[in-house]
Amino acid sequence: MDTRPYEDSMLFMGILSSRGFPSTLRERLESLFGPIDMVSDRIPFTFTDYYSSEMGEGIERFLISFSRLLPPDRLAAVKTETNLIEMEYAEEGKRRINLDPGLITESSIILATTKNRAHRIAIGMSMYAEVTLIYHRSGFEAFPWTYQDYRSPEMQEVLREMRKHYLVLRKEGQRV
Repeated sequence: MDTRPYEDSMLFMGILSSRGFPSTLRERLESLFGPIDMVSDRIPFTFTDYYSSEMGEGIERFLISFSRLLPPDRLAAVKTETNLIEMEYAEEGKRRINLDPGLITESSIILATTKNRAHRIAIGMSMYAEVTLIYHRSGFEAFPWTYQDYRSPEMQEVLREMRKHYLVLRKEGQRV
């Protein structure tokens, strides 16, 4: 049987927040997942009002990435941790910060979720993953299920920059 180790991926997170990026949250994430090496500009989250009743007005989306690469089979554990962190920042039972961890690979953007759908694969710990975008030629291509914000030119530009950085880190052999 010919098996090969997984190729390491770059952990990133999409963060939805009406509270910005508290330094305590940054410290907590770095204590678990290593140094944050990129923080994108904030993009107003106007793609849906799905989170408004829970998070209030003025929700912004931004992306962060981590400099330590990790094997992709760690994604379920990361999502479990981020769900717990979301509850730490909740007020009156409502999330004020939403953390959506994912992986950047050479060819794709993969997001973790707790919700099962036809296009998602179980990855353990009651978590699922989906390929949200694929990289083809010089940019990302979406699927019918790709979230609207991940289709936006602003988000795709950030993801392209993170992917470039990932390729450099992978070449240097960075790892958890």
